[in-house]
Amino acid sequence: MSDLKNRILASAKHDLEDIEIALKQNLNPYLDVVSQTASHILFAGGKRLRPLLMVLSARICGYKSNFDKTFSIMFEYLHAATLLHDDLVDEATLRRGKPVAHSIWGNSIAVLVGDFLLARALSIAADTGHLNVIKIISEITENMSQGEIHQLMRKGQLDLSEEEYMEIIQNKTAILFKGACQVSAVIADATEKEEKAISDYGFNFGIAFQMIDDLLDYTSNAGILGKEAGADLKEGKLTLPLIYALKKADSKADSKDLAMMEKIIKNKDFSADEFEILLELLNKYKGLKYTEELAAKHIAKAKKALVGVFKPSETRELLINIADYALARKY
Repeated sequence: MSDLKNRILASAKHDLEDIEIALKQNLNPYLDVVSQTASHILFAGGKRLRPLLMVLSARICGYKSNFDKTFSIMFEYLHAATLLHDDLVDEATLRRGKPVAHSIWGNSIAVLVGDFLLARALSIAADTGHLNVIKIISEITENMSQGEIHQLMRKGQLDLSEEEYMEIIQNKTAILFKGACQVSAVIADATEKEEKAISDYGFNFGIAFQMIDDLLDYTSNAGILGKEAGADLKEGKLTLPLIYALKKADSKADSKDLAMMEKIIKNKDFSADEFEILLELLNKYKGLKYTEELAAKHIAKAKKALVGVFKPSETRELLINIADYALARKY
C-alpha cells in the first residue's frame, strides 16, 4: 500500500503542485471570512483525486493546451462546497481531523461559502468555452443534491435496499468522478469512444471509492480516517456493509443477531463495546467482505475501460495505479 501510494505521489508530484497553486490563485474572494472558511476545508489535507483525475484524463485523451490545471480545480471547489453543506446537514463534528467549518464560523457562513465555491466552479466551467462542460457541471450538481436528499430522506430507516444504496452513491459520489474524466475528454476534443471509456473509468472508480469509504467507517479509526469511526452510522446512514449483513441475518432467520444489529443501529449513542459487537456481526455475515469484493469488481471495470481503448503509456499506468490505490487505501 505505502509503495503504491509513493509511486503515485512521485509520478503525480508536479501535477499536484500545479493543482495546489491553481486552487489558491483562483479562489479570490474579496471577503476575508470567505477565504478563511473556504481554505479551512480546501487545504485540510484532501487527496486532490478529482482534479488529478481530470488532468490525467485530459492528458490521455490528447489535450494539448495549458489550462488543464486551472480547469481541474472546479471539481475540488465543487467537492468542497458539498462537504461544507453535508457536514452541516449531518451535524458532523470532524472533517479531515479538524473541527468542521460551521462549528467555527457558524451555519450561515458555512452554507454561503459553500454556495460561493459552487459559483466559482461554474465560473471556471464557463471559462472552458464549452457549453457541454457547463451542462456536465450543472447535471453533476443536480445529481449530487438529489443523492444527498435521497440519503437524508432514508436516514435511519432499516429497510434501505442495496439497489437504493447504489443509486445514492452513484448520484452523490460517482457522478463527480465521472464528470472530472468526461470534461477532460470534452476539452481535449476526444473521440466518442475515448469519452465513453474515460467516463466509464471515472464512474466505476467513484462507485468503488465510496464503497471503500463506507467500509472504512467500520474498520478505521478517527486518527487515520479524520472523523470518528462509526460516524456514518451515528448519523443514521445505512451503508453497504450493514445493508448486506442485515439482509443475510434476516434470510437465515437469526432473530437474535438481527435484533442486536437493529438495536445498535437505532441507538445513536452506542458504546464502544456495542460497536465492537456490531463489527463482529458484520464479519459473521460477511458485510465487510462483500463490500470489498463488490468494490474490487468496479475497479476491475474501471481498468478494463482504460485498457480497452487507450494505448500503454505512463499516464495510463498512473490511472491504473490510482484505481488500485482506491481499493487498497486505509483512509
